[in-house]
Amino acid sequence: MKILVTGVNGQLGFDVVEEAEKRGIEAVGVDIQNLDITNEEQVNDVILNGDYDAVVHCAAWTAVDKAEEPELFETVRKVNATGTKYIVEACRKKDIPLMYFSTDYVFDGQGEDPWMEDAPRNPLNVYGITKAEGEEYVESYPKHFIIRISWVFGRNGNNFIKTMLRLGKEHDQLTVVSDQVGSPTYTYDLARLVVDMILTDEYGTYHATNQGECSWYDFAKEIFKQANMDVKVLPVSSDQYPAKAKRPSNSRMNQTNLDDHGFDRLPTWQDALSRYLEQLNKQN
Repeated sequence: MKILVTGVNGQLGFDVVEEAEKRGIEAVGVDIQNLDITNEEQVNDVILNGDYDAVVHCAAWTAVDKAEEPELFETVRKVNATGTKYIVEACRKKDIPLMYFSTDYVFDGQGEDPWMEDAPRNPLNVYGITKAEGEEYVESYPKHFIIRISWVFGRNGNNFIKTMLRLGKEHDQLTVVSDQVGSPTYTYDLARLVVDMILTDEYGTYHATNQGECSWYDFAKEIFKQANMDVKVLPVSSDQYPAKAKRPSNSRMNQTNLDDHGFDRLPTWQDALSRYLEQLNKQN
């Protein structure tokens, strides 16, 4: 099997390529340097002439607050929606499966119940709007997987854990938002599910995060606890910590589609955090 992985320089794309290669699958990773997904001619050239059996589409604009700058709206849309449309159409011509990664941000974050996979989309910010548009393009093609993830962390790139560890070395007290609840997602664990899934024809929409839920405040406290760092964490509300992009307060996501299609759920987020910190220590 041979798969094309977009966004290989990101946290998820990097781990997907590594996991695929571990299993003897040929994985070709591309990023903006060798595939501009907003260029339809390039997308067609790479996918139609590449002898691929599937495309795992990890590339996206993920700078959530920067996306709110009015002059960048069309750029963000070109990456997250139009670029995805080009990939969908190339996969359709080639008749090969496409896996697309989306986000809890396609929901409005109201209430406390976990979001079902078929819940109505109602995004609050530009990132969520453009990722939802990408989902709609992907849904038009029968051979698709949509995997919604949240609060992502991995070895390759920046994330909340790395930020907390850096700030914890600089300050003995930090304030962290406590009224947004969701589930962290470790790209190493997710990549294993991705490769399991792309080998099947169990198409559809899935939610896949590490098990358990927490607020960003809870997450920060657990990071410092497991890292043995003496940092006091104080809870604040979202309105005390203004950001350009409005975030959903409820990012809990129901994962029954994984169960129904025979896929294993990811380990708990606390377990994932422990293994991730161990990995960071080895790297350092």
